[in-house]
Amino acid sequence: MDELTTIARRLAAPGQRSILGITGPPGAGKSTVADDIIQALGDAARLVGMDGFHYAQRVLNQLGRQDRKGAPDTFDAHGYLALLRRLRDNAEPVVYAPWFNRSIEEPIACAVPVERHVPLVVTEGNYLLVDDDAWAQIRPLLSACWYVELDEQTRLDRLVARHVRFGRTPEQALEWVLRSDQRNAELVASTRHRADLIVTL
Repeated sequence: MDELTTIARRLAAPGQRSILGITGPPGAGKSTVADDIIQALGDAARLVGMDGFHYAQRVLNQLGRQDRKGAPDTFDAHGYLALLRRLRDNAEPVVYAPWFNRSIEEPIACAVPVERHVPLVVTEGNYLLVDDDAWAQIRPLLSACWYVELDEQTRLDRLVARHVRFGRTPEQALEWVLRSDQRNAELVASTRHRADLIVTL
């Protein structure tokens, strides 16, 4: 982790705005790496998660996509792209980003203030390197992008445990992971080659 922190500190040069992307399949440890960087850099960095752009459950129900929540088309990709552009331009005194509250499985608007003086924005999410539709426009906005990976069985076990922690039975959690999360993971894995750095946990 020390090496990653050193790289992140170089990106957090005063007087400029850099955006560090952290991607990888569900359950690989993206949030852990991002949180560690934020803790190490303190006021020099802010965390903005892609998950803040999940469609609300009401919208997913209207679209008939509630059974695939987390797939690329269940996010406001254009909204996320617009926010990253604002953050990269850094022309406003403060930009407010959304945050995803896992306890209620809903995004919360304007929950993360990113002030102009903050040199590094860390953004993490599954689809930062996807080369399709609005997602394809995200990579050019990133100063660097890391891909986080973990051995497959540990990753699957973590995912199941996460879903159980937030209310599913073990059987429901396993069914969701194998049916939905794994489809997303396969897409993310196909973007690995586009990363600047592979982080193996």
